[in-house]
Amino acid sequence: MNLQEITCGLRFPEGPVACRDGSILVVEIEAGRLTRVAPSGEKTVITETKGGPNGAAIGPDGRCYVCNNGGMQFVERNDQLLPMPAEESSTATGWIDAIDLATGTIETLYTECDGLPLKAPNDIVFDAAGGFWFTDHGKLRRQSRDRGAVYYAAADGSAIERVIAPLDSPNGIGLSSDQRWLYVAETHAGRLWSFAVSEPGAIERLDGPAPWEHGTLLANPPGYCLLDSLAVDAAGNVCVASIPHALQVISADGRTQRRIDMPDLMPTNICFDVTGRHRAYVTLSARGCLAMMDWPTGGQRLAFEA
Repeated sequence: MNLQEITCGLRFPEGPVACRDGSILVVEIEAGRLTRVAPSGEKTVITETKGGPNGAAIGPDGRCYVCNNGGMQFVERNDQLLPMPAEESSTATGWIDAIDLATGTIETLYTECDGLPLKAPNDIVFDAAGGFWFTDHGKLRRQSRDRGAVYYAAADGSAIERVIAPLDSPNGIGLSSDQRWLYVAETHAGRLWSFAVSEPGAIERLDGPAPWEHGTLLANPPGYCLLDSLAVDAAGNVCVASIPHALQVISADGRTQRRIDMPDLMPTNICFDVTGRHRAYVTLSARGCLAMMDWPTGGQRLAFEA
């Protein structure tokens, strides 16, 4: 492994987005901000957000769309920043923002669906039609936790639908290159699912008593394995950040799996270069670093780029 750190000193970075100028956008959940990291490692704050900015993606209008989990508690131990469960009495909820990268102006698009508040939006991916899928992870509290869901929403704030529910702490989300398959990772269950997309915002409904039986279980890596965010490489592999200390690389049919060890307790996200270099970027969140590594196939191109 040829992992190289680009920069450190970030406050629990997640949601990396590679840009055409070679910079990487990251959210800093604990600090509540969206930051641009130059190839040199220089950091520039684009805007300060409320709550806890989480997953991020570029939309059809060039803005950065951010899942905000509503805020999290952290503790520092042994030079690591670690998330903690919320207090049982916590009533914090989350939302979806769209951020203008030139001005830092924030527009909040969604706070609820069908009258129910979004609990803790986590990760996001746009399809070629210009809408976006996102996961709501739910809140983890000291004695209880929420069931989560997958939503589909319009980029202009006009429509949102709960498509897959309930799920167990859904986190990473991505699409195959042909837009036919939606991939969803469940954190605490350690499961990676695929769902057949019938049209933008809809999945094929199969016979079965539970929503997750509309999908196919691609992987459930052995041992203690908390799956976080994901990205799809140019070979179609689903590449999932895995806590502790790993990336899981899973073929599109689930038949082959391999583990890449990471030098951080909490590798949380991966994205791929968009400038033609076969390179991946990984957030090493516990130590607050953004790192890069060669990736033989390069990454799948996303629907929209900045």
